[in-house]
Amino acid sequence: MSIEKVRAYFRPLRLEERIREFDVSSATVELAAQAVGVEAARIAKTLSFKVDDRPILIVAAGDAKVDNGKYKAQFHTKAKMLTHEEAHTLIGHDVGGVCPFALPENVAVYLDVSMKRFDTIFPAAGSSNSAVEMSCQELEQYSSNFEAWVDVCKGWE
Repeated sequence: MSIEKVRAYFRPLRLEERIREFDVSSATVELAAQAVGVEAARIAKTLSFKVDDRPILIVAAGDAKVDNGKYKAQFHTKAKMLTHEEAHTLIGHDVGGVCPFALPENVAVYLDVSMKRFDTIFPAAGSSNSAVEMSCQELEQYSSNFEAWVDVCKGWE
């Protein structure tokens, strides 16, 4: 299970106890916001794309949407999301639990500036019923294969 991979990844960082598991689904921004008890914008959704046949993740605020023009300017290609099967195979987490933790080495993580307006945000922790509260600085520090902060979203300003 992916949540077990995330637990193992967090264990040496002493973050394992911060994972919250819910009796209800947190697979979408709306469901996660209800489960956590925060506004949807504070859910850090993790979106998976392919750039030059390499999988990448973009973590963004729950109310942000990828802006195709900004995405193309940043990555020099059209935004192409992974299928559910590709996410499972290439990222190692299933859709609904995709997160920037415990990833294969070839998966780059980009954090969108839409999250920086919050003191803490809630990314998933590898399952469709989990989350972990982190500051943006912690998210940058603990994400696997962090590449850069980017500005590729709209609708949150």
